[in-house]
Amino acid sequence: MLKRPTILQQVARGCLSVTALLLVLPTPSVAQEGAIEEIIVTARQRAESLQDVPAAITAFTQSDLERAGVERAEDFIRLTPGVSIVNTAEVGDTQVNIRGINGARDAENSFAFIVDGVLMTNPAAFNREYADLQQIEIVKGPQGAIYGRNAAAGAIIVTTQKPGEETEVNLKGSVAGDATYVLSGTVSGPMSDTSYYSLHADYRASDGFYENSFIGGSIVDDFENTNISGRLYFEPSDDLTVDVKARYGEVDAASITFNAAFALPTFGLFVNPLFYEDVNAHNFTFTHNIDPQNDQEALEFSIKADWEQDWGTVTAWALYSDIENSFSADGTSGAFGFFNADPECINTVANQFAAGVTFPPPQFLGPDPASSIFGPYTSTGCDGTQYQERNQSDYSFELRVASPSDQSLRWLAGVYYLNIDRQVGVNQGIDIGNGIVSNLFVAPGGANPTEQLVHDDFDTDVIAVFGQLAYDVSDNVELALAARYDQEDRSVRSLVPVGATSQYIDFDLSNPAYTGGAPLNPGLDPNFNPLVQPDGSIPPQSDTWEEFEPKVSVTWDATDDLTIFGSWGVGFKSGGFNNQGAQATVDLFINNLIAFVTGSTQPPVGIRDRYEKETSSALELGFKSTLADGRVQLEAAVFDNTVDDMQFFEFLVGPFGLLRIVENIDEVELSGFEIGVQARLTDNGQLGLGYAATDSEINANTPRPDTVGNDAPYTPEFTANVNLELDVPMAGDRSFVAGAYWSFVGDTWFHVIQAQQRVTLFDVFFPGLGTADYSLTKRSSYDTLNLRLGVEAENWSVTLFGNNVTDEEYLEEVIPAPEFGGSFIHPGSLARWGVEASYRF
Repeated sequence: MLKRPTILQQVARGCLSVTALLLVLPTPSVAQEGAIEEIIVTARQRAESLQDVPAAITAFTQSDLERAGVERAEDFIRLTPGVSIVNTAEVGDTQVNIRGINGARDAENSFAFIVDGVLMTNPAAFNREYADLQQIEIVKGPQGAIYGRNAAAGAIIVTTQKPGEETEVNLKGSVAGDATYVLSGTVSGPMSDTSYYSLHADYRASDGFYENSFIGGSIVDDFENTNISGRLYFEPSDDLTVDVKARYGEVDAASITFNAAFALPTFGLFVNPLFYEDVNAHNFTFTHNIDPQNDQEALEFSIKADWEQDWGTVTAWALYSDIENSFSADGTSGAFGFFNADPECINTVANQFAAGVTFPPPQFLGPDPASSIFGPYTSTGCDGTQYQERNQSDYSFELRVASPSDQSLRWLAGVYYLNIDRQVGVNQGIDIGNGIVSNLFVAPGGANPTEQLVHDDFDTDVIAVFGQLAYDVSDNVELALAARYDQEDRSVRSLVPVGATSQYIDFDLSNPAYTGGAPLNPGLDPNFNPLVQPDGSIPPQSDTWEEFEPKVSVTWDATDDLTIFGSWGVGFKSGGFNNQGAQATVDLFINNLIAFVTGSTQPPVGIRDRYEKETSSALELGFKSTLADGRVQLEAAVFDNTVDDMQFFEFLVGPFGLLRIVENIDEVELSGFEIGVQARLTDNGQLGLGYAATDSEINANTPRPDTVGNDAPYTPEFTANVNLELDVPMAGDRSFVAGAYWSFVGDTWFHVIQAQQRVTLFDVFFPGLGTADYSLTKRSSYDTLNLRLGVEAENWSVTLFGNNVTDEEYLEEVIPAPEFGGSFIHPGSLARWGVEASYRF
């Protein structure tokens, strides 16, 4: 019996067939008028044509970015096949997925983020306004050998406009629905014959799409953001440039715009059908009694110098970054009932029941907590509160030496250093009607006493050396070898106060279980953590992770208009530590509780206080071509990537409140393809098409062994985009411009547990009824269409724009909490229309 070829094999054959066809097509001797403009990129740390780089790259020029209205990361990622984004819980918590490799919350990005040649380390740095853009390059596949730290999935390279010899002022503003306002302004110019400056400020505010129906006038997804930045650019000599930049930003926004969608089929059959709900059919209703807040302050300072000599170029840069991020919101603990004895819980239930308040079904509000059915985020005081901090300061520098580009042997070598000081804490507080105190520990008797707490200080030191050799084997073949060695020393120490105790939670699982007196963190109890130190504290931990990351690539210029390339490389992300006490908390409140009460044979959740490094081995084959006298560009690539110990983030919910955990999936296989077309349809119109598909499979998973065979989490089955742009001349040197940007995202699982069942903590209270079925937690495919119509002149423009103009209802994220019995789901953006104007002088 013949074995059916895999999707990768089928596409590889297709690409080879297309390549063969291109080889026999006639080659024009001279590109005619109307050809697509050549794009110069820096994907290999030197300027070269996009067509010559042996990697799949999506590049946007200044014109592309302006026409598409790119202002935030979501704007350019939705135009990029093979890349998707989630930005839900808080503004500093963005996750980008490139070809199936995803960033992990509370760990690190999986891509290198470079702004004007400087590597940004803090994951929260990706949250910014992208102003004064000159170019954005998204390089797919492992780039660690050149771009280094955490570039296992690729690199996002942002280049902004340098100040020049003429004084310029650029102003832009827009007004859109939902009280959305954006203002941006830049002034730049010379200070002398050899020095230049620019100053920039921007402001964004929006009321969001959703209101809290319990707190009148409260918006659950509002956003306000302010940034101020400055730049000094010096050219003291013909061969030396110095680039100095600084930025300060503030965010005041909402957080945790989630509802719960339950996955309990037995409850759905006998109590209410909404206890077993397709997440895609959920009707969002927000009724929490606490207005969620998210605050962020960001400070960045960098300096970069380039010294050019006949023998090569020396580049050095240094960066200091300090980003403080916190958020507060209603808690998730009402469903577990341990606050049922809290006077605030009892009083708010009784008062709201008497006032005729109702819960969104399938929840139910009775006259007292015992007769009510709670989910998370209710209007009562029974949920408790949550407050989280993620503060990180880091400083880094890099020194790099590169040969000239106009020689047959090109080389590059460098050294990199980074230090990170990071504090992460998650607090569960008691809601006594005074709101949330912005402090991770509030003593008993305070306005918002702490009930459970993880709080740790993390320190990281990184040193790396790297280099590359590229050699022209012949006039049309290049062989490139790159390598990097990374070493990361990491340590962690717990900051949870010793001696403080919970008011309601104890660690005695017999009845009554909620009488208080337990430490704030199970890791402080020697019964659950035998390593507790004599003073009662959790012992600090430290470890070193290292990796050698080679990459080899071959580029063949088969004709003047066809380039074929192949590459293989290793990706690396360091291991690290979860909040200390996480393993003890999961063992006590999830593994032991479910096994003890239900007698379940379900595999335990294998969480540890540390996670291992992630490595990947990626192979890519592709081509780039120019057709029709330069008016059409066609490119395609296939890839295969084996990831060992993939880092995966999940929320764990229980009587302890909330834990944010990074765990390792032992092995994941990723394969797929992408294809893109850019075509100049007429002198006034251009069409862009892109499609990328990823086939993923979990081959081994120790933390949850019953998930083998499932898809990789956060990985859409496909992404695609269709972009159509028109630029039609009008009288008076004006132009009518129009753009339609249609984006598609395929079906997506967000957890390793997919179409399968799990015994949950609901079985503690309803024996035999609390088994969950997560078959309905896959996000369905969706598409969004953005439109832009306007008039441009030499120094001004006016544009009417619409985002998601078809008002497509979709989910941005689904976070299953398997032992909770449901998922936390976040709605996507709805339709919004607005007007934008810009003026330059």
